[in-house]
Amino acid sequence: MILAPAPEGIEHVNETIAVVGGGILGMALALRLADAGRSVTLVEGANELGGLAAAWEIGSVRWDKHYHVILSSDLRTRALLARIGLERELAFSEPQTGFYAAGALHPMNGLLDFARFPSLGPIDKLRLGLTILHGSRIKDGLPLEAIPVGTWLRRWSGRRTYEQVWLPLLRAKLGERHEEASAAFIWAIIARLYAARKLGLGRERFGYVPGGYGRILAGLEGALREAGVNVLTSTPVSSIRARGGRIEIASGDECLLFDRAVVTLASTLAERLCDGLNDDERSRLRSKKYQGIVCASLLLDQPLGPYYVTNITDESVPFSAVIDMSAVVDSSAFDGLALVYLPKYVAPDDPLFEAGDDGIERAFLAALERMYPAFRRSAVRAVRISRVREVFPIATLRYSDLLPPLASSVDGLFFANSAHVVNGTLNVNETLGVAERAAQALLETAPR
Repeated sequence: MILAPAPEGIEHVNETIAVVGGGILGMALALRLADAGRSVTLVEGANELGGLAAAWEIGSVRWDKHYHVILSSDLRTRALLARIGLERELAFSEPQTGFYAAGALHPMNGLLDFARFPSLGPIDKLRLGLTILHGSRIKDGLPLEAIPVGTWLRRWSGRRTYEQVWLPLLRAKLGERHEEASAAFIWAIIARLYAARKLGLGRERFGYVPGGYGRILAGLEGALREAGVNVLTSTPVSSIRARGGRIEIASGDECLLFDRAVVTLASTLAERLCDGLNDDERSRLRSKKYQGIVCASLLLDQPLGPYYVTNITDESVPFSAVIDMSAVVDSSAFDGLALVYLPKYVAPDDPLFEAGDDGIERAFLAALERMYPAFRRSAVRAVRISRVREVFPIATLRYSDLLPPLASSVDGLFFANSAHVVNGTLNVNETLGVAERAAQALLETAPR
């Protein structure tokens, strides 16, 4: 369990540690190290902490910039909430899931829904269900890293089911880069959704804290400051190198010196910032191929439908899925309105990043009108569009073999980022697992 309160009489060690990157991973890692008696400075380039979990205003509502939920099986996240006094406020529900296929919306929540799913025959539907069941029973995804995801899915689901269901979903999440992904990618998604059943908790429930992640981040930042962490925002880092037996972090005209440093930034950015790495380390950091996101947040007069997640197999739709937070969060959090996310996952160099907000809004709303006949643009109260070029690394073949180590060849310099989520999907709970492993690695290493 991560982030337990510091025990009484803890030994304080006379060394300074910098954590570079103030997302959830960096914040959790800094708190864990401070709880263990280390002198910690958290360095963030933006003017606020939180990274991908940060909140913003859309219309009259302040909520998460990107969609997040807390599963009942997310034990690390729940421990973090307990650490900052928010776990008791968790509210859970069991929302429905839908599919948009063959020009219509379809529920996908049980055996009867499977039986009614269009475009597939009885044998195809049976094989689809068996694929999910088989994936949920696999305990170790490491062997799947040697198998292309398409090969594994065709083997278990058959060609027709792969082409009608799996391939459009893979393209929606990974684009044409799905051909580089291993079977561990799809297994991780199945395993996360079935985690509650494996723990004997029954059907998976989806939850949130009133106030969203903005409130969680505020509580976490308060805990950091109370633990003595020096929080530096608006401090973009330009280089990191060893100097005189210490680690120098340059930001503008200022150079900060620490005994050790942990870089939680994306692997590709970490490789560009850090001097003194050997060729193998640089190759491993560069090998991680990230997928980005362009995400439209919509504030509507009412929910689009009954589903929290609507997966899309129609490749003419310009976004990857429909996420209706109103199926999870009480409408009072949104002033009685509905909050909908329309994410589009794309490569970091995709032209969509350069497209104007107006063009994206028009294309996305036109698609919603095709999907939901009752939807009217007059129901839209506000729209905001977020762009992040590097969100998660793709689980490519032999992913673990090419993973950068936590401890680098530069004495005192460590890496811990989303690339270290092995055989899992990027979410807060997995990120906290990386923070715990990184903290353990530093605490078990003799201070400089």
